[in-house]
Amino acid sequence: MAVQTYRFHCTDGHVAIIDPTGIAIADRAQIRTYAADAARFAMERVGATLDWSDWIVDVHDGGGRRVLILAFRDVAAWSRAA
Repeated sequence: MAVQTYRFHCTDGHVAIIDPTGIAIADRAQIRTYAADAARFAMERVGATLDWSDWIVDVHDGGGRRVLILAFRDVAAWSRAA
């Protein structure tokens, strides 16, 4: 399986946390896991008390094509359920 670099940008449509380097991933099935990790990292490190309900992780491949959008609120719900 070919390794490709994916960038995990986080945004609410007004403010963005840009992933300048990305992560090399061989298994596309792991993209959602990395996206959830990016959301958790932002919520924990940038501001746990902020309202993250409108934020998403916007994942792009090395060619700049969008491959996934993951809502922070979905990640937060998974974290509470675990």
